[in-house]
Amino acid sequence: MTKSPLAPAAFPALPTIGGVRFAAVSAGVRYKNRTDVMLAELAEGTTVAGVYTTSATRSAPVLDCQSKTGGPGTGRAAFLVNSGNSNAFTGRNGAEAVAAICQVTAATLGIEEARLFTSSTGVIGEPLPHDRITAKLSELRDALSVDGIEGAAKAIMTTDTFPKGSAATVTVGGKTVTIAGIAKGSGMIAPDMATMLVYIFTDAAIGFDALQALLSQGTDRTFNCITVDSDTSTSDTLLMAATGASGVDVTGNAEFASALEGLMMDLAHQVVRDGEGATKFVEVQISGAANDGDARKVAMAIANSPLVKTAIAGEDPNWGRIVMAVGKSGAEADRDKLVIRFGDILVAENGWVSPSYSEAQAAAYMKGQDLVISVEMGLGAGESTVWTCDLTHRYIEINADYRS
Repeated sequence: MTKSPLAPAAFPALPTIGGVRFAAVSAGVRYKNRTDVMLAELAEGTTVAGVYTTSATRSAPVLDCQSKTGGPGTGRAAFLVNSGNSNAFTGRNGAEAVAAICQVTAATLGIEEARLFTSSTGVIGEPLPHDRITAKLSELRDALSVDGIEGAAKAIMTTDTFPKGSAATVTVGGKTVTIAGIAKGSGMIAPDMATMLVYIFTDAAIGFDALQALLSQGTDRTFNCITVDSDTSTSDTLLMAATGASGVDVTGNAEFASALEGLMMDLAHQVVRDGEGATKFVEVQISGAANDGDARKVAMAIANSPLVKTAIAGEDPNWGRIVMAVGKSGAEADRDKLVIRFGDILVAENGWVSPSYSEAQAAAYMKGQDLVISVEMGLGAGESTVWTCDLTHRYIEINADYRS
């Protein structure tokens, strides 16, 4: 698959995380000769927190992970993830597949089933051939390595055109704490846990309640602020593991919280930059709304509008479509108070196109890869920023052929 034009030059050099080892194999879950299963083994005492899709048709692995998050147990833990099949809408077969995978994996690694978290991503509604995964567990166990995170990132890809990774370090009490994360996501991306999988690892020490709070708060400002196509997946999962290997307790530490959120934002932006068929990365800024909730409504109405997204794809500065999206959002709005900008270009104000507006200048701006659309509502202090991409014919091609 052709790499997204918005992709970074290369996968970043991610640091090793004390207490974490990775492995990846080709199990033939859906495609032959494609790496499609990854294992992350976590040291004894690792804290695991998670955020999951709000979909009413959540997959069997999501339901299993939700039941285990915050549960008892301090022994070693593990994440096992497959691509190619989401094990969603598979009824009793789905739950049985998860149970079989957990049983064999726990026995192979010598850990408790309650400390094993599985994820699946791919086609919906087809039974997961779990025996192909369990047949590879000994191979995965024997291949575990502290520097195998890039292989893990590649194993979880579906329609992604590049593996996604990010890292951060922070100094706490004179000691260095390290964070590394990987993600997959390209289509079926929308807030409420934008099909997206994210795994974050740190050598920091932190309890479950504090880690879960950081993860949930960070998600609201990062992964829940991106959209590719307005569709919320059945399988979205964000898991974070804190091994404590550094011996540094980061509970309540603002620098750690900021570094973690920065890493999450980087991964979220990479997901948008790999949006199926995307050629433009778009930031939508809303200010002056009656409240933050209204600002969010307007931002998402613009970011999810097919008319706005296709205009961006065509490099057409059709600001009337922005006006349309504001009006349909359901938020309080006053036509005569709106101020619309493309980048630094003043487009509209006082209920009309700005006298200084230049269509040619706006058209030239729209040819860039990174765009900003901003709307000042003139009603209050509400603010929201979200990120999206354009909608091209390539999106249709990818999704029309997805199961072929």
